[in-house]
Amino acid sequence: MSDEPRGNGTGGGASDHWRHREDRSSATSHDGDAASTLAGSFVHHDVTPEQRKRRKLRSRASLATAVALFVAALLVVVAVLGSAFGLFERKDYHGSGDKDVSFSVEDGSTTGQIAEELQSQEIVANASYFVKTFQKRYPEDFIQPGTYQLKTHMPADDVVSALMERDEANHYAAIAKTQRMDDTFTTLSQSTGIAKTDFEKLSKDKEKFGIPDKFPNLEGWLHPGEYRFPLDATAEQILQEMVDRTKDTLKKNDVPEDKWFEVLTIGSIVEFEGTPKIYPSVAGAIENRINNPDGETSGFIQSDASVTYGLGKKTVHLTDEEKKDKSNPYNTYANPGLPVGPIGSPSDEAIAAAAKPEKNDYYYWVTVNLDTGETKFAKTYEEHQKYVEQYQKWCSDNDGKCS
Repeated sequence: MSDEPRGNGTGGGASDHWRHREDRSSATSHDGDAASTLAGSFVHHDVTPEQRKRRKLRSRASLATAVALFVAALLVVVAVLGSAFGLFERKDYHGSGDKDVSFSVEDGSTTGQIAEELQSQEIVANASYFVKTFQKRYPEDFIQPGTYQLKTHMPADDVVSALMERDEANHYAAIAKTQRMDDTFTTLSQSTGIAKTDFEKLSKDKEKFGIPDKFPNLEGWLHPGEYRFPLDATAEQILQEMVDRTKDTLKKNDVPEDKWFEVLTIGSIVEFEGTPKIYPSVAGAIENRINNPDGETSGFIQSDASVTYGLGKKTVHLTDEEKKDKSNPYNTYANPGLPVGPIGSPSDEAIAAAAKPEKNDYYYWVTVNLDTGETKFAKTYEEHQKYVEQYQKWCSDNDGKCS
């Protein structure tokens, strides 16, 4: 038997029992928290159909925006590159053309210059394409000067054919505006090989060409412009063609035969006294002078160009003696009214201006700048003198241009 009291053993065993229960309880508590935390990580929340629909709509909208931005950027790139490389330019017209048009090729014009003018008049669609078409067919040729009957909106190939394919050779002659009859005969002789004297002999045979007796000669009837005469054309045939062109212009402007002398004479003066832009204004001032003999100008036209024509000179300066010389039948300072005949052959524009002059109150005009043709008009002599001073100053500032 042991001498140790029983309580020690009994007391010790009960304590271990309760400690084990607390340990299990603590373990259970910790395990429960972990399980709870882990379960929270996988909680499943239900998504409603409306939410899914909104998500799809947002996704589609984002995709559409991205596509739109890409297309816009692509269009910008194409536009820039297309403009830079001419991808959108119209190269050519198709069909047989639209409106009839007269097209003039000036002497010395390059193929490129002609092409640009063809495009500006809407005869061809693209100047560069025309040049390529021309050079492909005629790599070593050039376009002859002259006037050609074409149409607007023609295929480039057809225009090349019209400008280059001719049935026969001919003589080309270009008669400039303000060119006097004697100079015209020189040009015709040089262009055709016909002696100048052949033209001069015909110049006074007015009846042969259907010209009224009031005209001294063919001056005023040799219409300026470009001509192509057959190689076997005679001097008479050549002059008749030029006279007929003037008659056609008179007819086009509804000028009756009894007005031919007045219109051609005034038209010839207008041509020398101004530029096409002011032809109607100059014609109106001349008409005011002729129709008002009691006015400030006393019925005198006072054209320097007409006086110099009668003198056989080419100058813009006249002496006081020359202006007072009544023996000169073309002196419109000394003799009132119209001179005895035209002083050149007026163009279509000059004839149209003389046929329908501008209604104005002017009696005076003076070109104050011979380079630009700037002309000042006045109603009184006092006002006119101020413009004359401007002209004189221009002459002093531009030595040699007013001689």
